[in-house]
Amino acid sequence: MRILVANVNTTASMTESIAAQARTAAAAGTEIIGLTPRFGADSCEGNFESYLAAIAVMDVVLAYPEPFDAVIQAGYGEHGREGLQELLDVPVIDITEAAASTAMFLGHKYSVVTTLDRTVPLIEDRLKLAGLDARCASVRASGLGVLELEEFPDRAVEAILDQARRAVEEDKAEVIVLGCGGMSGLDEQIRTRLGVPVVDGVAAAVTIAESLVRLGLSTSKVRTFAMPRPKVVTGWPFTVNQNTDGTQAQVDAR
Repeated sequence: MRILVANVNTTASMTESIAAQARTAAAAGTEIIGLTPRFGADSCEGNFESYLAAIAVMDVVLAYPEPFDAVIQAGYGEHGREGLQELLDVPVIDITEAAASTAMFLGHKYSVVTTLDRTVPLIEDRLKLAGLDARCASVRASGLGVLELEEFPDRAVEAILDQARRAVEEDKAEVIVLGCGGMSGLDEQIRTRLGVPVVDGVAAAVTIAESLVRLGLSTSKVRTFAMPRPKVVTGWPFTVNQNTDGTQAQVDAR
């Protein structure tokens, strides 16, 4: 099994960290390929960067030359998963939905601890859109930027731990979700010190992707995520083609 794990920003070192965490969760025989977009922002912390990342992730995934069995979009609250689901016939897993849905198996309410406060509304909106908001106790900001997570790992752990503890004590959360791909690998430290389940979205997404592949399941193509209608996409190096009966689709380099 080969799973592509697409970082939503252009920071290659973060792609490496995310891919490393994905490999720790992957079963024997699963190959993890980390992808870094060829354009975009070095971190995603707002709507502009998120929409830009949506295009960049579709671009880098479509450019991958070898067969693959699933795709993970490794940005918390980022846009673009729906576009990939239209374009591909393999499972597409977003870490936002993977983490939240996993947390719901582990407790009555979960809280998300993310980066900057400005990202909180984006995450709240994505959870609501996915139908995962009803059991979300809170979305809390650690106050650290995405790149600071990598630059100051000890400080990051303390900031996340502080908000996670407040989520448990004040918001009555029973599970903590790490709300950023850049937090990958910090779950064990937070879990040990806080004493509640902590869900890493990348690890959760890998497990879900593997399960869907083994079950032979992928995105329904009968309506919402049907292949885009054939048309010229100006300025992008790929064109979308579809058979007249809609049963088979392909994306070609132009």
